[in-house]
Amino acid sequence: MKKNIHPAYHNVTVTCSTCGNTFETGSTNKSIKVDTCSNCHPFYTGKQKYTVAAGRIDKFNKKYNIAEEQEEK
Repeated sequence: MKKNIHPAYHNVTVTCSTCGNTFETGSTNKSIKVDTCSNCHPFYTGKQKYTVAAGRIDKFNKKYNIAEEQEEK
C-alpha cells in the first residue's frame, strides 16, 4: 500500500435512532447513526406486512368480472 493516501480506519459505534440499539464496526467515518437497524426493521423482526401486487390484467379482469363469468359457464 502507498503511504499517506488511504483514509484512517476507526472502530466506530453504530447507533440506531429508532430503537437505540448500538453495535461496533469498522469504518472510515468517526460515528454512524442509522434510521433503522436489524433489531427494529420489520423485515428482520418478522412483523412485515405482505401486500399482493395485482397485475394489470388481474385488475382488468376484476373490474369487469371476467373471471367470475368464466367460472359460471
